[in-house]
Amino acid sequence: MATTDRQATTLALAHALSAAERGLAVIPLARTKLPALRSPHRDAPEPYTCRGECGRFGHGVHDASTDPARVRALFAAAPWATGYGIACGLPPHHLIGIDLDTKPDKSDTDSSTALRELALRHLFTIPPTVVVLTPSGGRHLWLTGPPHHVVPNSAGRLAPGIDIRGAGGYLVGPGSRTRHGTYTTAPGTSHLAPAPCPPALLRLLLPPPPVRRAGGGTAGGDGRGLVQFVLAAHRGQRNTRLFWAACRAYENGIGAALLSSLLDAARATGLTEREARATLASAARMTGHHP
Repeated sequence: MATTDRQATTLALAHALSAAERGLAVIPLARTKLPALRSPHRDAPEPYTCRGECGRFGHGVHDASTDPARVRALFAAAPWATGYGIACGLPPHHLIGIDLDTKPDKSDTDSSTALRELALRHLFTIPPTVVVLTPSGGRHLWLTGPPHHVVPNSAGRLAPGIDIRGAGGYLVGPGSRTRHGTYTTAPGTSHLAPAPCPPALLRLLLPPPPVRRAGGGTAGGDGRGLVQFVLAAHRGQRNTRLFWAACRAYENGIGAALLSSLLDAARATGLTEREARATLASAARMTGHHP
């Protein structure tokens, strides 16, 4: 078993380095598909929002890198890794992952059909792009987004069985070995570059903009509209809405002033304070502010 694991780690590193050469930032994954390196702050008495500022490994997707030396160091620190994750939302590709899940025991959840219906309804076509096949029979479609838009992660918001991997998320890279099998590139797509996300689909992936007042300006210019946007979140949307609202608050110069209200709103929807603070810190970094 040890020999098999070493072979799997060697192959995963090779695939990860190949992805890094293409400008895709990577991290090592365990067989569980989770980041292979545990947080260095896991035993801290107080919640930590560190995303790598401490200089140690173990910050999940925030460790992701395209630097071959750093990638090798990450895998050297996790010799049990058998796969790699590709961080979404980072330059130069600003990768967006469309995760089409399959649930054989639920015939009413056909993610491929749901995507086709969305495409027909909103008049877009998925261009030829990289497609990764999952061990469960699902598919990951790789698309790229514009640098000035932040596509958040979501689960089932677009349609049942369709999850979105955006800023702060990652995709399991092809060649990764997990408990359930190996991720592979679909035939005929390995030579392709990730295609640009169709504008009509991109609009569906972004949270709605603030409501405009009849006399100009935005409703709740003091941030009340953003707080209400978070409070209206349902399960599966809570982190996504909080992240988007915090990004808009920082971009509008009211991030620090609105932090406490956004935190209270997030807790009211069911997020723990630790989860909410981590999401708020991610939004601060994404918009170039100090958490």
